[in-house]
Amino acid sequence: MCNCNCRFNCTLAAVISSVIVGVIAAFLQITGTITVGTAFLWVALGIGVVYLAGLLWASALRRRVENPQCLCRALNALLTGALGTILFALVLLAVGIVATSILSAILVGVLLFFLWLTVSASACYIRCTTDCE
Repeated sequence: MCNCNCRFNCTLAAVISSVIVGVIAAFLQITGTITVGTAFLWVALGIGVVYLAGLLWASALRRRVENPQCLCRALNALLTGALGTILFALVLLAVGIVATSILSAILVGVLLFFLWLTVSASACYIRCTTDCE
């Protein structure tokens, strides 16, 4: 059974931790504690593209699914995180970032939400594919 007989939902933990990281990043951006440069945005875009290519490669190689419910939840979160990271990195690259702008802080928070969702959902995906749930 996936998720230790439903006692622990890895993707829910990934989403909750991503919300926390996004809110903290938005707060730190609006207070001017951190600044997000174009180099970070290009790296975030690259991470999103690499994860998307990795998902395409992994789905092409994987034919048999032992636990489809768990795998589908992890893949949905991972795909959402990768696509959101790509989208918001492109938006922030196109718009530009102002250090004390509320809109920039919100966009940076959403970008970090999706970036962290990508990383944490990949941990859920690995746990699910190796049957360590």
